[in-house]
Amino acid sequence: MIFISSCNSTPNLAKKDLKEIAKEIMTTAKNCALITIDAEGVAHARAMDPFLPEEDFTVWMGTNSKSLKVQQIQKNKNVTLYYFDAKSESYVTLQGVASMVNSPVKKEKYWKTAWKNFYKNKATDYILIKFTPNKATIISEKYTVLGDTITWKAPQLNF
Repeated sequence: MIFISSCNSTPNLAKKDLKEIAKEIMTTAKNCALITIDAEGVAHARAMDPFLPEEDFTVWMGTNSKSLKVQQIQKNKNVTLYYFDAKSESYVTLQGVASMVNSPVKKEKYWKTAWKNFYKNKATDYILIKFTPNKATIISEKYTVLGDTITWKAPQLNF
């Protein structure tokens, strides 16, 4: 179930409309930043090449099984994804939980041929990150989805 919390500077948008705007931004942006937190509480951001979001906003990403992000997610599953589309002056920030998935079937489904040079042994070197959101904040100049005029709080979807 998704709930919407809007701000007074944004016209009354239907939940469906805000979801569609968020997915459009995510699709147009193509890449996102995956932000994890290390053991000292320091945030680490890195660019990712995610697959398109699913209907429920689940996002799948591939990575090196030995990467720092994998270690950080295993210790703290709370992560943030940040999509930014400069052309439309829009962004979507998703907060949620990540888990590591090593299923051969899923790895085959979520694979890009362009990645083959990055993984010498796909079976052992490639692992999936499954991101499940609990909240999204959206700003879109294009659709006049703006933050509160006083607090700048962005409209949000709660999953």
